[in-house]
Amino acid sequence: MTAIRRADRGIDVLVTCEHGGNRIPRRYRRWFEGRDRLLASHRGYDPGALAMAHSLAQALGAPLMAATVSRLLVELNRSLRHPDLFSTVMRTAPEDVRGELLERYYLPYRFAVARWVEVRIARGRRVLHVSSHSFAPVFRGVRRNADVGLLYDPSRRLEVRLCGLWRRAMLQRAPAWTVRRNYPYQGRSDGLVTTLRRTFPASRYAGIELEMNQSLARRQPAAFAQARRLVPRALRDAVRCVSDAP
Repeated sequence: MTAIRRADRGIDVLVTCEHGGNRIPRRYRRWFEGRDRLLASHRGYDPGALAMAHSLAQALGAPLMAATVSRLLVELNRSLRHPDLFSTVMRTAPEDVRGELLERYYLPYRFAVARWVEVRIARGRRVLHVSSHSFAPVFRGVRRNADVGLLYDPSRRLEVRLCGLWRRAMLQRAPAWTVRRNYPYQGRSDGLVTTLRRTFPASRYAGIELEMNQSLARRQPAAFAQARRLVPRALRDAVRCVSDAP
């Protein structure tokens, strides 16, 4: 794993992507026969999220942990008790198959992320965990009014400060963008960063979910390429501001 750059030494950054692909391993394909359109939809994965995660990791000199199995197989961004841990497709699979999915994909991924954070905090570091996602531009007939969403917990000061700085730096580079906080979802909703907040103190762990509008990745390749440059650089500026603060 790559060490954080010297300029950003106050905070160690980790980038993750829980919905990076729609891959279905061979042993589970029988449950997805005839479901190619479903797998290609936003329900199967987050278009553009993995590409953005790579750009973030490169710009910040940060490690990237990503999953490419479809969220329809097992939902890595939900807690074990969440009703959507398994999709309606996999709820028809035998219990032992679902248990196998947890052992093969869910538990190792969640453990690796938590362990990375734990080790850095034990060394006296602060950690910024950025989870890269994307959202459908229209959901249940309602058009979502944002290019970018930043999800965080308003009660955690480090997250509030980082999101404010990140948003400001993005708008300086792209004034026409609509960058909204805790939109299109609430930052306290069930998710990987929410789970980690219960484990690590607010003074040492900041978990932010980046949500990009999927219309950029799906329909505007030039604009998405620009976003892959702009968003990481803006985050780098935000991290440096926090790192340099007394």
